[in-house]
Amino acid sequence: MAGFELIRRFFGGDHGERRAAPRSGVPKGVHVMVVDDSATIRAVLGKMLAQDGHVVLKAGDGESAIAMARKELPDLIFLDIVMPGMNGFAVLRALRRESRTHDIPIVMISGNLQATEQFYVQRFGADDFMKKPFGRGEVFARIQHLTQTGRLVVREREPGESLPAPSEHSEAEHAAIPDIAMPDPQDMLPPTDGQP
Repeated sequence: MAGFELIRRFFGGDHGERRAAPRSGVPKGVHVMVVDDSATIRAVLGKMLAQDGHVVLKAGDGESAIAMARKELPDLIFLDIVMPGMNGFAVLRALRRESRTHDIPIVMISGNLQATEQFYVQRFGADDFMKKPFGRGEVFARIQHLTQTGRLVVREREPGESLPAPSEHSEAEHAAIPDIAMPDPQDMLPPTDGQP
């Protein structure tokens, strides 16, 4: 029975109490950009971050991510490695080359084992890595680590600049978003063009 209680607490009804608990050392209102070609990953990670009081920006591809980062100057970016078109490594290199986006902390994410290995072999200046699937604890451990090491600094913004984007989901859809982000099946396949 004790095992069942642990599982129920982990997956079951105690989520509200766990989410209401403050996370020490993590500032509120961080502007976080989530870049992933998977709408599911954007929704799950966006929900996790919004529930903790952060402003979430979302991009579905590398080109729009670069444009959004230049315009919005987020405090933190979660960036998928394996995306069609411009992959995450190319986005990372582009953001690191520009003076306005050079210092934004970037956490690379991927469910592709080859991309994971390549990340550690060819580290292009990312601040951290998070493997799919991931849960709330891992997301906030990354944010807390970046805060404690001084990499995550919340930029002061004008009053109207800190407003979260309107929700793209109804309340029912938002409630149905899971609390664990699983990789999409195409992320599990090895790259076909030699690129991560």
